Amino acid sequence: MASNGENDKSLIVSFGEMLIDFVPTVSGVSLAEAPGFLKAPGGAPANVAIAVARLGGKAAFVGKLGDDEFGHMLAGILKENDVIASGINFDKGARTALAFVTLRADGEREFMFYRNPSADMLLRPEELNLELIRSAKVFHYGSISLIVEPCRSAHLEAMKVAKRAGALLSYDPNLRLPLWPSAEEAREQILKIWDEADVIKVSDVELEFLTGSDKIDDETALTLWRPNFKLLLVTLGENGCKYYTKAFHGTVDAFHVKTIDTTGAGDSFIGALLCKIVDDQSVLEDEPKLREILRFANACGAITTTKKGAIPALPSPDEVHKLLNAAK
Repeated sequence: MASNGENDKSLIVSFGEMLIDFVPTVSGVSLAEAPGFLKAPGGAPANVAIAVARLGGKAAFVGKLGDDEFGHMLAGILKENDVIASGINFDKGARTALAFVTLRADGEREFMFYRNPSADMLLRPEELNLELIRSAKVFHYGSISLIVEPCRSAHLEAMKVAKRAGALLSYDPNLRLPLWPSAEEAREQILKIWDEADVIKVSDVELEFLTGSDKIDDETALTLWRPNFKLLLVTLGENGCKYYTKAFHGTVDAFHVKTIDTTGAGDSFIGALLCKIVDDQSVLEDEPKLREILRFANACGAITTTKKGAIPALPSPDEVHKLLNAAK
């Protein structure tokens, strides 16, 4: 579909948390040993919205920030990145969430969160911008917003409104175990809304957690499949991704790059996928086209790991095409 301006593009609304990650200036040390920290805006749903906008899509973010310096800084970052910010609320009583992140020597991360409670947890159903949510072609969310009330009710209401308005529901559980009261509660709440989605992306680690199996194979993945799903994805880091639909399944290889920081790679991947399917969901039933889209999404994820921080590392279309062409 040819588009002659912003308003013609189909909208992807991303719901959930936005926070500030404090990342040590030195990799491979514990939080206690870190000599200093750099602030890096993050939060998976916000990263997805920015990933979409950077690739030329139309994205909005719905969530709550603290009415504080950090909250206004984050809202400013969304706007600078062309994300529609009319779904943001500010809380006068609670702070914007913070997370201290250590980058281990292998580029993987450990988290320590400051949220007691943070503003994102206090979003109430009546604060939702329903008009914005109803205009979404794709509604994307995670599971962190399911941990506590009132945000859980706001999340469930937003999903219901989006679904009723005909949106495709996209779910990336984005498991952060330290934020949940227990592993059992995390598993239960994540799976409680499982059947509602149209598209679900899990990582290999999340697949193991949700199924209780240590096998990353088709049989295990298909225990998470539901008849109403359009697409189930399992991301495998440097081994690419597996895809499952009603009619076919397979694997798409990853791109090999020099990984510095894996933060935001999954968000970049799902943002790219949503960008490519928002205008034409029929590609989900066309395996060659879907494989091409997943190759594009894998390229986006790979590029995101080559720089520190999520948002600065999210790629532009030019960077993606450069990697795709180089790999031909």
